[in-house]
Amino acid sequence: IFVHQKMLLWINLKVYFISFGHILSHLSHYFHNPLFWNTWAQHTLKNALTLQKLNQNTAKNLILFLGDGMGIPTVTAARILKGQLSGQSGEETQLEMDKFPFVALSKTYNTNAQVADSAGTATAYLCGVKANEGTVGVSAAAVRSQCNTTQGNEVTSILKWAKEAGKSVGIVTTTRVNHATPSAAYAHCVDRDWFSDGEMPAEAVQAGCKDIARQLFENIPNIDVIMGGGRKYMFPKNQSDVEYPGDKKHFGTRKDGRNLVEEWTNRMKNKKAQYVWNKRELLSVNPNNVDYILGLFEPGDLPYNLERNTETDPSLTEMVEVAIKILRKNPRGFYLLVEGGRIDHGHHEGKAKQALHEAVEMDRAIGRAGLITSIYDTMTVVTADHSHMFNFGGYTPRGNTIFGLAPMLSDVDQKPFTAILYGNGPGFKVINGLRENVSTLDYQGTNYQAQSAVPLRMETHGGEDVAVFAKGPMAHLLHGVHEQNYIPHVMAYAACIGQNRDHCMSSGGASSLSPALPLLSLYM
Repeated sequence: IFVHQKMLLWINLKVYFISFGHILSHLSHYFHNPLFWNTWAQHTLKNALTLQKLNQNTAKNLILFLGDGMGIPTVTAARILKGQLSGQSGEETQLEMDKFPFVALSKTYNTNAQVADSAGTATAYLCGVKANEGTVGVSAAAVRSQCNTTQGNEVTSILKWAKEAGKSVGIVTTTRVNHATPSAAYAHCVDRDWFSDGEMPAEAVQAGCKDIARQLFENIPNIDVIMGGGRKYMFPKNQSDVEYPGDKKHFGTRKDGRNLVEEWTNRMKNKKAQYVWNKRELLSVNPNNVDYILGLFEPGDLPYNLERNTETDPSLTEMVEVAIKILRKNPRGFYLLVEGGRIDHGHHEGKAKQALHEAVEMDRAIGRAGLITSIYDTMTVVTADHSHMFNFGGYTPRGNTIFGLAPMLSDVDQKPFTAILYGNGPGFKVINGLRENVSTLDYQGTNYQAQSAVPLRMETHGGEDVAVFAKGPMAHLLHGVHEQNYIPHVMAYAACIGQNRDHCMSSGGASSLSPALPLLSLYM
């Protein structure tokens, strides 16, 4: 009987390991059997042993998925949510990023901040140097909001290095295309909030500093793919929006009277270029007939995925698929930056459900990208810029809904509490001098604000290290604990672009094993 059970278990496990779509919870009756866990661990070990043969190919393509605010607690909670959305317990689920063979930790601090912001961190993982909070594409010698500290302190990004190497390049984001994360790929600005000249102080404009939207089209000519929000920053002040013509808050913001979309369209008229502003137009694009695409789908940020109009608003996954299909036509390959930017916004608002569904959608996009690229010539990195004051706990039992209550009452105020809590934020509420009773609320609602320990209008970032997941050529160089600015150096090395070319073979698809980087003493 035991032999028969062992064979049955092995057959079931084989099916699971072969088909990632198999629902592991169907084997829950085996969880009490040590053989289950030993067999699973042995299979994982065999997979790990195959990694001893390193992928040292030259990376033709580079993809960076950036989950804004996606700290490790967010990754874990998103994993559970993904499983529960599929009817599973959740804890045993694998995110697409979980399947990546190499994992590291990234130290996120800015040069002047222990707990970082998204601008200084973007400069680190895109330009390869750490910078001050609030600044993009400039070194730490630049001071936030001081226009005269810009010139001479500009630093270039891996997107520019890739473009200069003849690769196609793209930016896809769920925020504004001129928001902190994407802007560090092309802009040099001492203030992340200078979205257009309408948000700049007059003296900065007079001193010659350029707004970020303008730099998107001027600094690196002909970025092949640009998709996200931020439409209003491209149009003259008070010009009505194409989608919301009667809503003044969506009117254009530019004081210089320029129409950057029209300028782009005119400049690209002799190229295979297309401007789109809704899902229908995006999905009607034939990637074989389009080499350049500008997609601006909202006046500001794109809506949360849970609130997205699925008829008019594209998902991150849909944008990524079109982007890759356009970029991959280049025989020299491509660099693509993808930002799941509204994970961060959900957390700032204390709306964990919004944040986690954004993370699950980004993971879906990671999976789609993996299906239309190859690990043999495409290096894919998934990471975050910083964490948040988000966590979950309370000794919840296996399979507890991630948005549910802890299984006991507080032994201080005798009230229930949700597993998800924030260290600070807008969820702090006191009624008659006592903590609010969450059982009287719709704590699983889409916009429920989880309770926080300290009252703030907006929850803050967290300061702990974030995860870096990597697969493809040279992915093994992302290991251990690294400074965040190390990331673009590794990606450039893998693709033989930027300053990392000497190690590359003149012919063939593999890179030399011998390091060509100078040995520097860091302890002078």
